[in-house]
Amino acid sequence: MDIKELNSVSPLRIFEEAINGGLGRGNLGVIVSRHGVGKTACLVHLATDKLFKGESVIHVSFSGNVEHVINWYKEVFREIAELQSLDDATLVYNSILANRVVMNFSQENVPVDKVLASLESLISQGSFKADCILFDGYKLTAADEDDIVKIREFAKKMNLEVWFSVSPVRPDVVYDEYGVPNTLVKYYDLIDVLVALKYDEKIDKVIMTVVRAHHANVPKPMKVNLDPRTMLISK
Repeated sequence: MDIKELNSVSPLRIFEEAINGGLGRGNLGVIVSRHGVGKTACLVHLATDKLFKGESVIHVSFSGNVEHVINWYKEVFREIAELQSLDDATLVYNSILANRVVMNFSQENVPVDKVLASLESLISQGSFKADCILFDGYKLTAADEDDIVKIREFAKKMNLEVWFSVSPVRPDVVYDEYGVPNTLVKYYDLIDVLVALKYDEKIDKVIMTVVRAHHANVPKPMKVNLDPRTMLISK
């Protein structure tokens, strides 16, 4: 299978349809769950799909382990390539690396203004034409709302998508039936798309629910899940 065929049959087309055609430039998307459910893998699959389509991605890790993130990309690509019998997999992987940058910041020690300034410098002065930025492990539920507004304004100014992976920080949070913590609710007006992940042991799948799609609160299960074995979004 070549790249064009792979893109056409990807479960990410179903994912995009479920959120009304995709996140869209200038918008903020959030993938939320408890710890260890698969947010980073989900984020990397989203990013890899964009790389397959020729788009450029900046993956900003707030976990302090860049090598861990890079290994996720290798593993997700390997699973996709094997599952879809991708032609010239090694050549494809090497070619898409040029469109991906991985950065690392400490949320506690680096203010969001400095993070955004570094990203703008990379895009404007470093000639890296980013289409999407991933904020992986960013403690959104503990962030100042003004910081989220700044990130949102940055997304609009730079005309790119921003996706967050979010787990709650406090131990006393209450989750709703979809897996959304109550500490996230106050940010709803700043979030364009919200996807919640929740493991269902009966079917051994991570259920993906669209909780918010472009300011419409209409929770509905996606027609895709996250497979705990491959950690890929699958039909």
